Amino acid sequence: MTQNDALSASALEAPAPPAYVLRDGDSLIPTWLAQGPWGESLSGHVVGGVLGWALEHAVGDPEFQPARLTVDLLRPTAFEPLEITTAIQRDGRRIRLAEAALAQYGTVVARASALFLRRGEQPAGEVWSAPVAIPPLPDEPEQIPDAPFFIETYGWGAISADAGGTDWRHVSGPKYAWVRETRLLIDGEPLTPFIRAAMAGDVTSSLTHWGTKGLQFINADYTLTLSRLPDGPYIGLASLTQHSHAGVATGLATLFDERGPIGSGMAVALANPGFRSPFQ
Repeated sequence: MTQNDALSASALEAPAPPAYVLRDGDSLIPTWLAQGPWGESLSGHVVGGVLGWALEHAVGDPEFQPARLTVDLLRPTAFEPLEITTAIQRDGRRIRLAEAALAQYGTVVARASALFLRRGEQPAGEVWSAPVAIPPLPDEPEQIPDAPFFIETYGWGAISADAGGTDWRHVSGPKYAWVRETRLLIDGEPLTPFIRAAMAGDVTSSLTHWGTKGLQFINADYTLTLSRLPDGPYIGLASLTQHSHAGVATGLATLFDERGPIGSGMAVALANPGFRSPFQ
C-alpha cells in the first residue's frame, strides 16, 4: 500500500464531511468528497457548482432566470484553497451577464460565464421540438445512500456476473440518468435549484461520451442551458448526440425533471483513456 492509498483509506474511514467544500474565512476548502474520477483533483461537477453558486450570488435577483452557464475547466483543480472572483459584464433591465473565475494561489484553474434573463409572459402558439423519452423516476429510498451523490443510470451497460461482478460491460445505444445530490455543495449554503442544475450539467460528458469501451473522453468544458429551474431534488439527462474525430468530441443531452424537459447540456471533450467506473 502506498502512502496515498493509506491516506485515502484513512479519509474514507473518517466520518463524512458535511459538504464538498468548507469555508475558511474568504477561502473555500475542498474535502475528500469532491474528488473526481480522473485522479487527485476535484470533480468537474463540484467546480461547476462552486462557480454557479458564485454567479447566482453575484446577480442576486430571483426575477432573472439563469438561462445559460458555460464552465471552462482550464486545469486540474487541486485539493487546495479556492479563491473566487466575480464581475457583472452587463447589467440591463432584461439581460444580465456575469463572469466568475476560480483560482488557486493566484493561478486561474476554471472560469465560467452565465446569462440571466428576466422572466416575462409566455407567447401563444407551439414550437416544434424533438420528443425525449424520460425514464421513470427512481423509487425514493428509505434512507439516502451515504455517498456524495446518487445516480441511477439506464442504457449504460451491466455488471457481468461471470466475471465476479467486477467486469463492466458497455453497450451502444441511448443513455439516461437521474442525478440527486445528497450533500451540500458548500457547508452552510442551501442547494438551490440552479446549483443542482449546474452540478448535474457536468454529467453531460460522461453520459454522451460513454461508449462500448467505456468512458475514454475527458471534458474540457460544459455548457448548460435552462428554460426554467428544476423542480425537486432529481435532475434527469438523456443523451441526444455524440460526434468525435481524431480524439476531439462533442456531446449533447437534454435535461429534465419529473415535469418534463428543462434545458440542454453540451460538453466538448478530448480523448483520455483511464476512467475507472465506481464498479471497478
